[in-house]
Amino acid sequence: MSEPRRTVHPIEAESYRILRARVDTAGLPPLTRAVVERVVHASADPRYVTDLVTDEAALRAGHAALHRDRAPIVADVAMVAAGITRRAALCRLDRAVAGPGTTRAAHAVRLAHAEVGPGAVWVIGCAPTALFELIAVEAEPALVIGLPVGFVGAAESKAALRDSGLPAVSNRSEKGGSAVAAAAVNALLYTEELP
Repeated sequence: MSEPRRTVHPIEAESYRILRARVDTAGLPPLTRAVVERVVHASADPRYVTDLVTDEAALRAGHAALHRDRAPIVADVAMVAAGITRRAALCRLDRAVAGPGTTRAAHAVRLAHAEVGPGAVWVIGCAPTALFELIAVEAEPALVIGLPVGFVGAAESKAALRDSGLPAVSNRSEKGGSAVAAAAVNALLYTEELP
């Protein structure tokens, strides 16, 4: 069952026109371009064009998981889940508790992993500890969108994600957050067909 075609509001269309007038994304591969543009659109920050780290093959695998396989989407926090507009996302932060040496976000990753198993699309936009935990539990994801924000551990967790070899979207800097993480997965969900 396919989703109904998405209607683009005139404000969004104008935002994309401005974005493309300021930054040339035409040479990017299709899914990379979709993700980069949606993140820049969501943040009004064109620096993401050079800050994001994407891999077209990983994005294609994530796209197939979402569209063909209907893979579950797991979010680290409710704000990320709320920003994913095309499909519901699982978030177990409400059931998680912090314990000695762990955070609620890390515990929520363990809870969600036990529930969904391999093949999910993980969207981490808030908690670096959630991203570190996801790497540690060997989740076998279809794709990890790792864009947590912060001065403590954010850049390091994203570097660890890139070093892990997992199929991923990340960025090099400390910036990120719920809106950009949700934007990245929305880009894949909104892209119906690939060339």
